[in-house]
Amino acid sequence: MNDVVLRPVLESDLDLLEALTNDPATAGEFQWFGWHDAGYLRRRWRDGSVITTEGGLLIPSLDGAVLGLLSWHRSRSGPSSYCWTMGLVLRPEARGHGHGTEAQRLLVQYLFAHTQLNRVEATTDVDNRAENRSLEKAGFTREGVLRGYTFRDGAWRDSAVYSVVRSDLEKR
Repeated sequence: MNDVVLRPVLESDLDLLEALTNDPATAGEFQWFGWHDAGYLRRRWRDGSVITTEGGLLIPSLDGAVLGLLSWHRSRSGPSSYCWTMGLVLRPEARGHGHGTEAQRLLVQYLFAHTQLNRVEATTDVDNRAENRSLEKAGFTREGVLRGYTFRDGAWRDSAVYSVVRSDLEKR
């Protein structure tokens, strides 16, 4: 049984979170998008903007150990409608154990329980087999491929787009 829980970001998490987002070895092949502002997460922490009505960050953990970082932000999906777009990055040692699947499932449940938006979507590199499988196991439906969607490692990459809508949870 996977006992992953989600919790708010603590100040003591910031060094690891910066490594997950700004260190090529820790971020991993599919999450390394180049160097960026290393102080970004610390400023969000100081400003109190880690969780807002526009999005946020949560920590998936197991027995108190930080597994990684979940993020989400509000995206326009029509002239007067929005959805959540989410992302996940796990510590190297947390990958391949089903923790990401459970964390993503928990975030969907959290967002549907505490917000009124109807859709949560995620994209991943079409070659990231582990994340494609994880999203499907978490209850996401693969909707298609976004060609040339993400620039990473000197090339434009295709991404698979996945979603969960509220009515999907009623079918389970």
